[in-house]
Formats: sequence, structure tokens, C-alpha cells
Amino acid sequence: MENKEYKRSFIVTGLTCINCVRRVEKALKSIEGVKFASVNLATSTGFIISEREITFKEIEEAVKSAGYGVSEEKLEDIEKKRYSQNKKNLIIAWFFTGPLIILMSLHMFSHHKIPYFSFLEAFLGGAVIFYAGKSTLRSAYIALSHKHSNMDVLVSIGAFVSWLTSILEILRFPIMSFGALGAMIMAFHVTGRFIETYIRDRAAKELKDLLKLQAKEVRILEGESEIYVPIKAVKKDSIAVVKPGEKIPIDGIIIEGKSLIDESTITGEPIPVLKKKGDEVIGGAFNLSGPLKIKITQVGEDTYLSKMIKLILEAQGTKVPIQAFADKITNIFVPLVIILSILSATFWYFNFYKLYPYLEKIKNFLPWIILTHNSLSFSVFVFISTLIIACPCALGLATPMALIKATGLAGKKGLLIKNAEAIQTSKELKVILTDKTGTLTEGNPKVVEHNLSEELLKIVASIEKNSHHPLANAISKLTENYLEIEKIEEIAGEGIKGVYKGKEYFIGKPKDDKIYESLLKDGKIIIEVRENNKILGYLAIEDPIREDSYKAIQKLKFLGIKIVMVTGDNYETANFVAKKLGIEEVFARIKPDEKLNIVRKYQGLENKVAFIGDGINDAPALKGADIGIAIGSGTDLAIESADIIIIKGGISKVVDMVILSQKTFSIIKQNLFWAFFYNLIAIPIAMMGFLNPLIAEIAMIFSSINVTLNSLRIKVL
Repeated sequence: MENKEYKRSFIVTGLTCINCVRRVEKALKSIEGVKFASVNLATSTGFIISEREITFKEIEEAVKSAGYGVSEEKLEDIEKKRYSQNKKNLIIAWFFTGPLIILMSLHMFSHHKIPYFSFLEAFLGGAVIFYAGKSTLRSAYIALSHKHSNMDVLVSIGAFVSWLTSILEILRFPIMSFGALGAMIMAFHVTGRFIETYIRDRAAKELKDLLKLQAKEVRILEGESEIYVPIKAVKKDSIAVVKPGEKIPIDGIIIEGKSLIDESTITGEPIPVLKKKGDEVIGGAFNLSGPLKIKITQVGEDTYLSKMIKLILEAQGTKVPIQAFADKITNIFVPLVIILSILSATFWYFNFYKLYPYLEKIKNFLPWIILTHNSLSFSVFVFISTLIIACPCALGLATPMALIKATGLAGKKGLLIKNAEAIQTSKELKVILTDKTGTLTEGNPKVVEHNLSEELLKIVASIEKNSHHPLANAISKLTENYLEIEKIEEIAGEGIKGVYKGKEYFIGKPKDDKIYESLLKDGKIIIEVRENNKILGYLAIEDPIREDSYKAIQKLKFLGIKIVMVTGDNYETANFVAKKLGIEEVFARIKPDEKLNIVRKYQGLENKVAFIGDGINDAPALKGADIGIAIGSGTDLAIESADIIIIKGGISKVVDMVILSQKTFSIIKQNLFWAFFYNLIAIPIAMMGFLNPLIAEIAMIFSSINVTLNSLRIKVL
């Protein structure tokens, strides 16, 4: 028996770069029982998979040991606080830096030098660095105290060393003051953080839209009166009243009324659906036309919308394989930059006077180069420039920003990505193995013919009422007067059996398809009924082909993907559907273990294989495929085994997934290219002394913003 896995998401506070993420992940993995740990820099979301239930206290202790914090607050609340704090830091930084820039300009270009300018520079620069930039300094201190480094270490050292030169000048040391430059470095860094926060929020817009759909109150029917109850206090089986034009607050079943329901914000389906008594409704959808009374069936984290948001957050917390490459680079990047900064500063200190004539000529073309007759001053200038230009923030954001946008957009379009690795793998698919019922067909079959007596029909419907198979619902609806059945047993890929009045009844696959040849040729699905292994009759079921299936299969073929039908149904029905849809390869009457063998067969030919299914019998194949895709209306086991869940619709959503994968991976590669290219070009220029630290800081900020804005280009599927 497979061991149970426990999953948990949470918010990590204080993260600034990929090295912070690495440190926290290492701490989380040290918790006993944790099998997998991942932290997303862009959303500050942590995610663990464990062999046992991990308490919040254990997570908190592990993360704190790495120098960071954990919060139980909602993501949107933390983002609001982060945005507010960054805005406050921005205002304070420029409140002091603005006057300092004006004073510095007057001091440099005026005939009358400003008295005590070094003191003003030290005071105003100190206010910016130590007050507005205190969160940056704190992050740098945490990193260094835990014997690792991050981008804040580079900025903090650069800004502090710049400010320190103003103190040294006051103390009459023979060195040029860069105090104002230190203030500007920190001010621009704080500005970059603010802009980055703002754009990150835009990147996560789709997830935020889903969060907004969660209601805060529910109008509950209490006797003859209506009262408003906080969503957290609502109990199952309560009756909610929803009027036309209102949002449906919570999951339930309509017990009175009918109305057009708009579920586009959740499922991506643009056309409103007419729902009436007995139909299920999802919290977050909109009631368009008529008053409804809804019996609440799910509350808290069990609601459809809550599960959906949780799955998106989990996907955003995991990583794609290409990110491992970027992580390896950034792990050694910051220490390497510090070494390069020291080496370049040392080189200039000992060779400054030899190279001075060349610097004078170059300054005619690069006026921002600071020339001084002091080798120590120019060495400090080069040291600061090299530190600042090399901040690896863009590298850290390159992949997670694209994943935030992609997973959020997919969720809005009706695709839930449980495993972010599926985003990278989808573009590499060569074979898609698909079940038939509920995937290529509507999954809403109806009994169109049968030869059973009224009594036998009641027995059959009562047994099928206990089944999770898509066809079972069609059969169970044939009666409203259900009988007491004993020893119910569902046989994956075969059917279901039960005992009534001492007799065992089996409802499922026929023993011999030839008996029903004429019905099967017409695309009917035949369910045979046997009593103590004796055939009593049959039911003929039709399941209409989804409207989007044909076009979707043609598009997938155009993308170079082979489509193979793998179904437990009989050959005639399977071939009838396959011929209509243009599927050339069909496996019929397949058992669950055989489905997995077929997956392995195609994987053995060095293909990336996806499997699409919705039943219990599909679970092994979903788990074994490179990508398991479950239909959202399927069984819990199928959904749990899948990497991607199609909330509503069929195989057309897989086309969306493949195209999304191609676009997302293209954006990730662009992000990583520009992040690496930027550092490859900029670091040598800074080491040669040709780059002003202020320009370096601005370039670093624009590199991070460019990566984030580029990720926002993932828009339409």
C-alpha cells in the first residue's frame, strides 16, 4: 500500500533573492518527514510534501533557523503590507536623496562650495541608507550571519562603503567622498523594489481575481428571515439565498429556483449555463437571472474555489527543471562577484597612475567616469560599481515570474496545474493517450435502450448508484425508488457487483461483444446485466462526442502530437468514435494495468507521453505518464493522480496547455538569456572602471523590471 503524502503551503517573509530561497528550502528539507520542499521567490510561497503531518510550529522553527519568517496571514494581506512598506521606504528615501542631489550639484558646479557639505552628505546619506534601506540592511545581515549571501549583501556593501567615504573625508582621510552616491544607490534600489512589487502584483492578477471571488458573507435562511453570516461561520446543509445579479457565495445544490449561471471566472467557459433544482453550483460564479435557494454542501477549505486556489499556489511553489540551472549559477554568483570586486579594486589601486592617461581619454566619451588623482578613491569607485552591477535579482526572477503568470492564466482558462514541471514538459509531448468516455465524449451519457424488467431495472439502478464511473450516473437515474444492496464491489475496468436478496448481480462489460454487434456498430455502449453469472439483459448507452474534440485533435496533430485512444470500452464503440474524430490508433477493452503498460510502451520509444482520463481505472496511467491530465468532473483518485486538471471541457484544453507551455518556456528562455547577457557584458565594463555605480544600480533595476514585464507577455492561450 502506498504511503500517504501530506501537502502544505505557507508564506515565507523576508525573501529577497534566489540564495534566500535556497537557504529556506534547505532548512525545510531538514524537517523530519519532509520529502520535498520548494519556495517561490516571486510569490514568497513555500510548499512541502511530507510523509507525516507537519505542524506550523515546525515549519516556523525551520524557516527562522535560516533567518527568515513564516506567516499564516492571507497572501493578499501580506502583499498589501509589503506594497505599503515599500511605498513608505520610497517616499523616505527620496525625501532625503532629492535635496542631497541638489546640494551635491551646487557643491560640484558652483564657484562657492557649500560649507560642511561632508557633514550634510553623511547625515542625509545615512538617513537613506540606515532608515529607508533598513530592510535591505537587515536582509544582508541575516544572510551574512547565516554564512551565505544574497543581492542585498551587494547593495548594502556598495551603499555602506560609499557612505563610509564621507565619514573618512570628515576625518581628513585622503579619499574622495561618495556619500551622496551611496544614498542614490539605496534610493534607486528601494525604487526598484517598489516597482518590482507593483509589477509582481500585476503578474499574479489572475490568482488575485480568483481570491476576490471568495465571499466574505453568506445570506442564510433562518426560519422565515434572512441573516448574513460570515463565510467562516457557515455550516454545511444551511440554506443560502442568492438573488439575481449576486455572486454565489459558496458551493451547494439548488433546492429551489432556476437561473442562468455565469461560471466564466472559474471555468473559463464564456456561455452561461441554465441550472435548476438538483444542479450543483460553485462559489464564485454569478447568478444572472433568477432567485435561488442553495443547500450548502462544502465549507472552508473544501470548497471548489479554495481547492482551486490552493492547487495554483502549490504549482507556483514548485519549480521547472530549467530553474535548477539558474539556481546553480546564482548559488556561486554573489561570492564570485565580491571576489571580482576586490580583485578589480586591488588592480586599480596598484596600477592607477600607469593607466591614468588612458582614463582621461576615455572620459571624453564616457563622461560619468569619476576621475581623481587618488588611487584609493578610484579603487573604491570600481569596487562599488562592480558590486552593484552584478546583483543577480533578474536571474532569480526569470523563471518564477513566468510561472506565476502562466499558472494564474491557466487557472482562469479552466486548467489547474498541480505540478509546475508539466509546464516545461507539455511543449515536449509527442504522444497523447486519451480515454474516451468523458474526455472525447461529453461524459453525460444517457440510456437509450434496454430490455430489463421494472424490478430488475430498480436493482441495477440501486447498484450503480454506488459507482463512481461516468456511465453509472446515467443508469442510476432510471429509478427514484432505490433498494438496499449488500456487498457492493467496484471492479476497475470491468464493472460493479452487489448482492440483493441473496443473489449476486454484475453490471458491466459484456462477456461476448458479438451478441450486441448491431448496436455497437452504431456507437452504442453496451452494459450487460448478469445474475449469478447468467446474462439477464443489457442497457444501450449513448455518450455524444464533445463539439470541440474534432478540432482539438486536428490542432494537436498539426503540432506534431500523435493521438491514441485507450479505453476500456468495446472495439466497435471505440472505433466508431475514433473514426469520427480522425484517431488512427485505438486500444479497446483495456484494463487499468494494461493502460499503464501502454504508457510505458510509448515512453520506451523515447517519447514524452501524456495520459488523459477521469476514472478510477485511469489512475495508474495518469501517475505513470510524463504528464497526467484529469478531467475535473472525474473521480478524486484520478484528480489526485494527475499533474493537470481540466476543470471544464475536454481535449481542447490540452491544446491550450501545449500552446501555453510553448509560450511560457519561450519567455523563460528569453528572461534567462537577458539576465545572463546583462551580467556578462556589464561586469567586465564595471571592472575596467567605465561604469558609474549609479548607472550600475539603474541598469540592475531595469534588468529585473525587464524580466518581470517580459513575463507579463504571456497573455492569450
